[in-house]
Amino acid sequence: MMADRYRGAIYTGVTATPFQRICQHRHGAGSDFCRRYGLGRLVYIEATELIVDAIAREKAIKKWRRAWKIELIEKDNPEWRDLYVTLHGGAEEERDPRFRGDDGGGGRAGQPLARGDDGRDAG
Repeated sequence: MMADRYRGAIYTGVTATPFQRICQHRHGAGSDFCRRYGLGRLVYIEATELIVDAIAREKAIKKWRRAWKIELIEKDNPEWRDLYVTLHGGAEEERDPRFRGDDGGGGRAGQPLARGDDGRDAG
């Protein structure tokens, strides 16, 4: 899940190549929604063994109430820190305030969203 700030706009998507897709979102080449609302902060990530499971999970989460999505994010990332920095290192982006939490990133992290053959982003 991507966000622009603490409890701000939230985007839910799925991909087989999470680091590449997150980088696209962060640089305005991802979804129109992320580009329009400036969503560049990875605040939640899950792993599934099969891409079909990831797609089903994404579709379910997209139907959730906003409060449930916030609860899911805050269970593992209460400060809405940018998990990309923790997962990938993101050295050059760590200095960019658009992609940081208040303290420059960090937080606990999950695993990449899914492993599969297609890089479909359904969000």
